[in-house]
Amino acid sequence: MTEAIRVLLVDDQELIRVGFRMVLEAENDIVVVGEAGDGRAAITQSAALAPDLVLMDIRMPELDGIAATETIVRHRPQTKVLVLTTFDLDEYAFGAIRAGASGFLLKDAQRHEMISAVRAVHRGDAALSPRITRMLLEHVTPQLGSSRSIPEAEESAALESLTERERDVFLAIGRGLTNAEIARTLYVGESTVKTHVGRILAKLSARDRIHAVILAHRLGLVGD
Repeated sequence: MTEAIRVLLVDDQELIRVGFRMVLEAENDIVVVGEAGDGRAAITQSAALAPDLVLMDIRMPELDGIAATETIVRHRPQTKVLVLTTFDLDEYAFGAIRAGASGFLLKDAQRHEMISAVRAVHRGDAALSPRITRMLLEHVTPQLGSSRSIPEAEESAALESLTERERDVFLAIGRGLTNAEIARTLYVGESTVKTHVGRILAKLSARDRIHAVILAHRLGLVGD
């Protein structure tokens, strides 16, 4: 049996945390290891508890979710952050994506949507609906384009360094496919896809899967 996904809940409203805890802990593969009511406490709890995933509210007192996300991802890149927002096109949510979050979820999401998002982010997929991808690109691409992790020439060389199979997987990532969907499309095992994704991110110096999606669009490899 695989280990349960360790989740840290961060929201300044206790009733919301209680509700989320009830939903998450009803699942056999998820355990809530702690809670925090503001960004500073979230950073402290993340360092102490080493959660697999942080369910992060955006607007909180003391320190907001964007700043907390940036600090957590910088110090614990293995911890994924799934941000919570009231509106799916909220500029704060896009700010959290720029800070390193792996996706965002509406606070009024259905129970199954929350569970699916937590599992998706944990296994390395991005929790973003297709209709949000276009808005994400419009909001985030300029910032990533102006602060490339590597120079444009090196970026192109890195793309050339991908094997044919890695390029296939990269294009599938750019189209928004999950690891399971890529596995079915390319007729390979999901564990093989996960290995390819890791190598692709390393070769392209991409921070995460969302960064890889943006990179694919920026390089003109994926159409609208």
